[in-house]
Amino acid sequence: MAGSTSSMLPLFVDSACRLTGGNPAMAGSPCIGLAVSGGPDSLALLLLAHAAFPKAIMAATVDHGLRPEAADEAAFVAELCAERGIAHSILRPEAPITGNIQSAAREARYQLLQYWADTNNLNWIATAHHADDQLETLLMRIARGSGIAGLSGIRERNGRIIRPLLELTKAQLLGICHEAGVVPCEDPSNANEDFDRVQVRNWLQSAPPLMSATRIARTVAALRQSHEALEWMAAKLEPERLVATEQGATLDPSGLPIELVRRLLIRALQSQDSGITPRGDTIDRALETLQSGGKMTIGDLLCSGGSLWRIQPAPPRGQNHH
Repeated sequence: MAGSTSSMLPLFVDSACRLTGGNPAMAGSPCIGLAVSGGPDSLALLLLAHAAFPKAIMAATVDHGLRPEAADEAAFVAELCAERGIAHSILRPEAPITGNIQSAAREARYQLLQYWADTNNLNWIATAHHADDQLETLLMRIARGSGIAGLSGIRERNGRIIRPLLELTKAQLLGICHEAGVVPCEDPSNANEDFDRVQVRNWLQSAPPLMSATRIARTVAALRQSHEALEWMAAKLEPERLVATEQGATLDPSGLPIELVRRLLIRALQSQDSGITPRGDTIDRALETLQSGGKMTIGDLLCSGGSLWRIQPAPPRGQNHH
């Protein structure tokens, strides 16, 4: 179904008000920063937000310096914003993007947007993730063997980041741009099949109609609620099952379903190293090892099985564990 600004506006307003805890139109000064790349999704976000809350928004475009066209795209967004009286900034990283380009660019983008929002006293940063992105993310995570936490998908709100378009489809967002006579920029990386998401997107174009982005949204919501319920239960169990010791911590896994033990083990690890974010397959291996009474290192921590599991700093390399 193609979209128009007028037909999509009530859904967008409801979503934005719910995510911000109030009506942005009532704000006396800009409170929402829009991340606008020049692609169709973020341009639709710009058009909807301008129609709904013209006084409450500012916009920013991040030029990562990775493509020669990016500067022109940022200038294009700046011009659209100027025509509509929307304050706009172009953000560029101080150092070149290196390493895993997609991951490093994403990290740089969010750092720049957070700093920009702080500088302009913005409470929220809105991004243009939509229902098709949610479906693609779910399928990618299924393919990677994710658990419930991963399958709960893209979050509507994560700190000050809000995603008010998650109930709208790509086709609806394209319709909004078309109606406004705005021709979006095209990022060539969106056609690069070296990226998993592009492969999934291309596959979905030939998938049967039952692969509906709006139906999948209900599944993702149910999975997110399950994840939140399990996290609530793990938090309730933590004081009695996870005990700090002079050496580190102990965890009592007895009689608990394995999914709760998994979450308590992650909490135990993070109680000793707040920066640790072990992958799902690492936790799977640890659960199997500890249940059989074995030992395993995760990061700089040594985990030992038994009736009580022990998590403590690993001895320096070259020393044995006995």
